[in-house]
Amino acid sequence: MHSLVQPNEWVVLRLPSDTLKVLQIVPNTIVSLGKYGTFSSNLVLERPYNLTYELLDREAGQKDSGLRIVPASELHADTIAEENAAANPVNDDKVVIGGDGVEFELVAENGEVIMRSNRETIDDSARQTLTMEEIETLKQEGTGAGKDLIAKLMLSHTALDQKTTFSLAKYKLLKTKKYLRRFTILPMDVPMMTHWMMEEKDAAKIFEMRDEMLALVGCWANVHYSVAPNPDASETGGRWLMVDETGGLLVAAMAERMGILYPPQDAPKSLYPTEAQEKEEQALQTSAHSPDEFRTSLASSNTLTLLHNNAQPNLSLLKYFNFAVDTPNPTHPLTAHLHTLSWLQLISPELDTTYSTPPVSHTPEELLAMKSGKRGTYYRKHRRWARTKSIVDSTRNGSFSGLVVASAMDPVSILRHAIPLLAGGAPISIYSPTIEPLTALADFYSTSRRTAFIQAPPAGFEELSSGEKEQWQGDEDFPLNPTLVLGASVQTSRVRNWQVLPGRTHPEMTGRGGAEGYLFTGIKVLPAEGKVEARGKYRKKKAENEDKTATIKPEENGAEPEAKKRRIEADSAETKAERDISMEDVSQ
Repeated sequence: MHSLVQPNEWVVLRLPSDTLKVLQIVPNTIVSLGKYGTFSSNLVLERPYNLTYELLDREAGQKDSGLRIVPASELHADTIAEENAAANPVNDDKVVIGGDGVEFELVAENGEVIMRSNRETIDDSARQTLTMEEIETLKQEGTGAGKDLIAKLMLSHTALDQKTTFSLAKYKLLKTKKYLRRFTILPMDVPMMTHWMMEEKDAAKIFEMRDEMLALVGCWANVHYSVAPNPDASETGGRWLMVDETGGLLVAAMAERMGILYPPQDAPKSLYPTEAQEKEEQALQTSAHSPDEFRTSLASSNTLTLLHNNAQPNLSLLKYFNFAVDTPNPTHPLTAHLHTLSWLQLISPELDTTYSTPPVSHTPEELLAMKSGKRGTYYRKHRRWARTKSIVDSTRNGSFSGLVVASAMDPVSILRHAIPLLAGGAPISIYSPTIEPLTALADFYSTSRRTAFIQAPPAGFEELSSGEKEQWQGDEDFPLNPTLVLGASVQTSRVRNWQVLPGRTHPEMTGRGGAEGYLFTGIKVLPAEGKVEARGKYRKKKAENEDKTATIKPEENGAEPEAKKRRIEADSAETKAERDISMEDVSQ
């Protein structure tokens, strides 16, 4: 992604209160931060991310505040001062917490910046001598970006010298989050989007999918950038089938792993076509060429094919990455690499009017006689039909590199139609906020159920051809074909934040709860055709047995030589039986 803030790009502002504000940096506009103030968006354009800005005091005659980049030495002044104090202690009863350039200074009569500490902790609000009216007056004056107000609040506290070091740090942090006028610009990427949805927005819309679960889904599905091994050959590169009901978060995570989420550096940053693109569109509409010449080009490799339930997929979160389904930007990678189709178009395409009813074609003479508006509508309908037909046909041909699912639908109903579309060895990764649907699915692909299926196939299953067996829709005993997926398992993972303090190390008590989140994984395999036999070389083993039998002395004709011979024959039979069993497992 970009390292500089670009025009019309979505960014995240982290305020002193640790709240996140997501907004689009539109040039020549005013950005409002509520009680913190306003500033011009042009002041942050073409500047690096992760910089901390401070809103300066408004000058006379100006409506907006200027910005100042806060250096790192000022941001970490307290930490540097504490390290210096630990290395060079002044005495046993006081700790130096600042020096030149300290963010907030508590100055003694002799000019020394100190903080006294003892075992008493005084948190009574009555110890603050400033009244609310005086605090509101200081807030309206707004000098020093809030630093003067915080310093006066701390100096007006009558029991500040009785606070411990930890208590004073908490008091100072509380006032800093409340009054300091600063913000940090962060890039809008997938981890930030996940954190923002989980903490600030509605976590249920993304099935409470955390960063670690997103990473596991992509890893187990082996989602990566892949191209065709030979551009002239019929083989294609990586193609992944998806079912995403998280508003586009899962699509964004997989597209980021494939390198097709962010527009190129020289691409227009607007969601809507530029003036040059509109002129090109008008030129195409006024021409009399075949609509196939203007069909939107679709990528054949490194693609994501999304199955959805409605007429249009719900990908609202992709707008924060400058992609809109209704008005796609032609220069955005997802326009060519993201293919969407409905379940109706996959299962029964003849019932979908968009696919089964091609637009009426006109001759070049008839097109020239049309008005420009009707001609443009004619070309849009043809391009829409051509794109839909190409996506549906390529999807129904199958050979996908993997399957990624995050949906409220029953996973059995999804796999019944998705498994036949996967290539041999394709990984499967299904996320669910609860474990019950995934444990039931894992049971359908268990070893015992597979053994029962092989020993007693359902009625009519053996009569089907190899291609029809993959399309088998199951029955009451076997909802799915258990021979098509191996290594079915269910797992979970959760990263917990810990408070690490001397004598107080424990998980954070304020961590959010919610769904734990579980992941089903498996591998699509191709069923064996015909009878599989494997024979090894038994000459060496047979020669060893003959040698052992020949070493028996002739005079030992009692029970002991006969017992040895029987043991050798039993060992040979047991070895052969184990080898036959292993070959049978491979064939299954």
